[in-house]
Amino acid sequence: MKTEPLDHRTLPRRRGQELDEAILAAALAELSEHGYPALTMEAVAKRAGAGKASLYRRWETRAALVMDAVYTLAPSPQDLPDTGALRGDLFAALRLGAAALRGPAGEAMRGMLAEALPDAERSKALRARSQGRNRQLMAEVLRRASARGQVPDGAVTPARLEVGAALLRNHFLFRGEPLDDGTLVGFVDEVLLPLFGTLPNQPG
Repeated sequence: MKTEPLDHRTLPRRRGQELDEAILAAALAELSEHGYPALTMEAVAKRAGAGKASLYRRWETRAALVMDAVYTLAPSPQDLPDTGALRGDLFAALRLGAAALRGPAGEAMRGMLAEALPDAERSKALRARSQGRNRQLMAEVLRRASARGQVPDGAVTPARLEVGAALLRNHFLFRGEPLDDGTLVGFVDEVLLPLFGTLPNQPG
């Protein structure tokens, strides 16, 4: 028996957040199954049971769609356990970031960077859509540590908040090695704890 192709116009009409969520879930499913290079707006629309025009009204490019989709999986400060110690909180934050990179977010990052780096406009658009989730996690860790008196006043700066995420990205993208607990402990003990235990421009 021949199966007729799905016609999204015959499905119950969805709008607003319900439709957005269906499209983002479909994008994640396509990303997981086929990878970023093979992901198309047409395939996402078909999986979501939506019209392709609905996608393009919300996202001009597949990169913009994928970024919003993976951000639905990104950890937030509310996900961080409070271990009561700076070392434990730093490790927990890196563990959340590493877990995200092992899933669709990591696949998306590799694909989008490969696509955007040769193109200045695409790189600019990619940066503009960044939500800075890893930076937010680190900021929450240091906020707690500051309240406990575990870091000196003035040790936390915008540049230093980027270091943890930069370590994860470098290891994931350029070394291609597992972000296991041993690696993360090394980042904490050898880089982050010494970093946040000193003040900027402190004499050596």
